[in-house]
Amino acid sequence: MTDNPPGTAEGRHNEQRDERTPLLRDEPPALYEAIVTGRAVDDGEEDGRGEEGDPLLKPAPPGAEEEGDVEAHGGESEGEGEGEGDGGDEERPSFLIYTHPRRFRVVFAGIMLTYFIANFDSTIMASSHPVITSHFQASNMASWLTTAFLLTATAFQPLMGRLSDTVGRKPLYVATMVVFAGATAWCALAQSIESFIAARAVCGLGAGGMMTLGAIAISDCVPIEIRGIYQSVINVVYGVAGASGAAFGGLLADTLGWRWEFGVQLVPLALCLATAVFSMPADLGLPSDRKKQTLVQALRGFDATGSALLTISTTFLILGLNLGGNVLPWSHPFIISSLAVFAACFPACIYVESRAERPIMPLALLHSKPRANMIFSNFLASFLVHAILFNAPLFFRAVLLESATQSGLYLVVPTAAASLTGTLTGVLISRTGRLKWPLVSGATLYVLGSALLSSMRPGWPTWVYVLCLVPAAIGQGFQFPGTFIAVLAASAHREQAVVTSTLQLWRSLGGVLGVACSSLVFQNALLLCLVEYVSAPDDDAGRRWKSAFIERVRSSIEAVAELPDGRAKDQVVASYDAACRATFLVCLGVAVVSLLMILPIRLPRLGRK
Repeated sequence: MTDNPPGTAEGRHNEQRDERTPLLRDEPPALYEAIVTGRAVDDGEEDGRGEEGDPLLKPAPPGAEEEGDVEAHGGESEGEGEGEGDGGDEERPSFLIYTHPRRFRVVFAGIMLTYFIANFDSTIMASSHPVITSHFQASNMASWLTTAFLLTATAFQPLMGRLSDTVGRKPLYVATMVVFAGATAWCALAQSIESFIAARAVCGLGAGGMMTLGAIAISDCVPIEIRGIYQSVINVVYGVAGASGAAFGGLLADTLGWRWEFGVQLVPLALCLATAVFSMPADLGLPSDRKKQTLVQALRGFDATGSALLTISTTFLILGLNLGGNVLPWSHPFIISSLAVFAACFPACIYVESRAERPIMPLALLHSKPRANMIFSNFLASFLVHAILFNAPLFFRAVLLESATQSGLYLVVPTAAASLTGTLTGVLISRTGRLKWPLVSGATLYVLGSALLSSMRPGWPTWVYVLCLVPAAIGQGFQFPGTFIAVLAASAHREQAVVTSTLQLWRSLGGVLGVACSSLVFQNALLLCLVEYVSAPDDDAGRRWKSAFIERVRSSIEAVAELPDGRAKDQVVASYDAACRATFLVCLGVAVVSLLMILPIRLPRLGRK
């Protein structure tokens, strides 16, 4: 601290810079005043920097600092070892929050619209994938609709973060939006399950880039001290989009047809594209003292080997888990080969990343407490979110025999609960500066929610099923925004882009494995239960009938509802019920591990402004 009395102007200035606004401590006093108070800076100030703009871009009135509070970005919690925040007094990048408030509002609105479309799309897929796969007679391949999307999103997210540091945010953001729009049109026109899966894979590439670059662009413009407020707006958008997708996805599938679920996204995507082209600054993400590089120049420093090994290892792991025991026997050479490729490539990926100059997956983030705990816990949280979102509609369709519309409506209340919780979480973090409580609360609610889901039985009132979905949804609302803000707060300014993309990478990996592993458990449990429960004469004709019958009800959820009432239908429903229960019990175990990873960590407290 300073020796100047706190009552003097200089003392107040130093107190604010050192205690309540650690993001700005290295800036000259005049520039500090311009950013924090909105007053103009003399001599060469850019137009608009000192205007009275968006009130969210200015801090709240100074408040008293509580004894024992710890600064974010390099601050240390009592009892923690050195280096846990990796922050320091390094110079803040010159482009941070250098966006005219009016222009920022337009850019932010455009990013929010892309977030809306992406979340609308994912919720539609959650509620409608039984309809789509039944249309193609391929229900046992349902996991690939989501897995293909998440796999490409996972593979290319770190690339987007790294490239945007050298070529700027705008070119890549616009390009990924074009890719997503084209792939969405392809989904609407697909004529086979293979074509549809390929289209979803390309969609994932575009959506992963849009989401990552949008998050990085917001981080460029918004200081961490008030990021929670903007995170609340993001969670409102997520909630409205998720509720809309859940409510209208099944309705569109039952009325206009599932193809229109993708067709309706094209017009708002065109609006997003126009907004980005005409409003996003061309040099966003580029420090003023560094020239913009070409794509070829940027790629020269990219960790292509690490990216390729990560993609190959993840792809072959998913292939082995999805096909093993489901489409092919575990002893099949392709399954064994797929798992062998993963076993060889993943350690090689770790080796390459440990020596890469600019690794796609920085290992330093994965073995430094508390960031490693938060990243891995968030990985497991994403595993749970996607596993629950993927398998709950299967329970509603195959066990409760509900329509696609009704199955989607079951998801409206949980989605709204997640949004409301996420909104309150961001606001409370910004006001209190406390970072750990949302993580612990979220992980605890995942445990409760998974336990409730594993206890669901047919014949309960509708409101009870909805209630069973709510705790996990609230847990998501606590943990996702809480982890994002906490990881950024525990990281240095220069790491904003790579930390954001790394967190998104592991969150996406969690989603990929959540769908793949839950599908592995579900499909194998379903096959075992069908073989056990479905009765048939013990002769060649009976065995052939049983095999064909089992294949039919596994290939199409619609076929279950179309079965005539009787013993065979009851046996199939009981098999689906048991498979869902086994899947949610696995989720319960994962939730417990996630909670245990969060409990021991200690986090800094955001410095008050």
